[in-house]
Order: sequence, then structure tokens, then C-alpha cells
Amino acid sequence: MTARAPNRDEVGPVVESPHLDRRAFLAASSAAAVSCGFGFFSSVAFAAALTQAQRDKLTPAQIIAEMKKGNMRFRNGQETPHDYLAQQRASAKGQHPAAIILSCIDSRAPAETILDLGIGDVFNARVAGNIANADILGSMEFACKLAGAKVVLVMGHTSCGAIKGAIDKAQLGNLTGLLAKIRPAVDATSFEGERSGKNSAFVDAVARKNVELTLAEIRNRSSVLAELESSGAVKMTGAMYNIETAAVDFFAWPELS
Repeated sequence: MTARAPNRDEVGPVVESPHLDRRAFLAASSAAAVSCGFGFFSSVAFAAALTQAQRDKLTPAQIIAEMKKGNMRFRNGQETPHDYLAQQRASAKGQHPAAIILSCIDSRAPAETILDLGIGDVFNARVAGNIANADILGSMEFACKLAGAKVVLVMGHTSCGAIKGAIDKAQLGNLTGLLAKIRPAVDATSFEGERSGKNSAFVDAVARKNVELTLAEIRNRSSVLAELESSGAVKMTGAMYNIETAAVDFFAWPELS
């Protein structure tokens, strides 16, 4: 007896392979992103890592603008459908990141994720309290002077445990010395109200002041980066990530035009 193939009415709507759907979506989205002139992170991330030619055409202001757009996509649940394996393969023989980000180790504030970035887009240095020491400064100098990154972003975040520890003068092994580097921000923060780690408003005010002082320290301790900024080749900027709203607030310090 010959089996009869069921018709469409008997089996219901045909469901296409999710793998085929995804490939078609990626191809269409990539083409749309390029043709519409979307930012370099969103367009390049579909298929490959950022190339030197693409990075070199960008200004520091454009790179910061694309980070802002990336955070907006993240906040709206519209992140780029990254092909991380393609990015990994494309960047295996060379990297051309557009920026270096100094951020905190907090597990809730992964910079690449909240800015919707892919492999090869940025360097990311992470340390509790996003402080700058000699090793961090050397890493930034490599990123900008030798590797061509055009933006130095220092990003703090709300409800930072390192900031709370610095406020309350916590002591624990090597952490004690790290928190001591944040103490100047505690002392420099103007605030009316309870100045303790239990006051979230004070914690967040200190976190922002810590970003500002870290930017000042980078400029003061690295003549390499200061000269790159003076020439316009590099822009330094700060940001605060709100772990409750997912928003990144970018700001220049000192406040410039």
C-alpha cells in the first residue's frame, strides 16, 4: 500500500527550519543595516569583526554615538543578533578595536553586553571600582597609541559594592589597598544627607565622582594619552550604568562642549 502524503490542511501550517529562518534574518538585517547607514557596531557585528579600514574612518564622537545607540538597543531588547563565531574567526589574525573601556568587575555590568558590542569591537579592562593603576594605564596606552583605539571610556555603575566598601572603610586583605584608591572620591563628593554605604543616593554620587577622578588621573599620569587627547586623536569620557534601568549615562569630564 502506498503511503499518501498529507496535505497542508491536515498537518496545519508549515513551520520553516529555525536555522534557515535565522540565516535569512541575519542576511536581510545585515543588508538593511549597511544600506541604511546604521552604526559600525550594528552593521559589522552580523558577519565579522571590525576591520582597520572601518575603524580608521570613524571619529571618536561617532564611536561614542554608536555606544549610545548600542545601549538603547540593549534597553529596548533589540540587540544585534551577533554571530560570535564569525567575529572570532574574523579577528583571529588581528584586532582593530575602536575604544578601550575601563569598567567594574560587577557581574551585573558587563560592558560589551550593555553596549551591544561584539568580539573585536573594544578593549575592556575590568577592576573593582573601575580604578586606574599603572598596569591599567599601560594597557590603555597600548590600546590607543599602538592598537589605534580612539576612545577611552571609564564606566562606573549604581549600587557598586566597591564604592560601598570604600565609604565604610572596609578592610580585607588586598582589598583594603584597592578601596583606599577610591577614598579620595568619597571625600570629594559634595552631598547633603547620610554619608554611608547604606544610603544608595550617596553611593551613586560617590561612584560618579570616582569616574571623574579616574579620568583626571588618567590625564595626569599618562602623558601618552594626554597628548593623544590634545591632538584630537582620542577622546576620554565617563559614563554611569544604572543596574536597575539598564541605561548608560555618558558625560565628559571636565564638562566640555
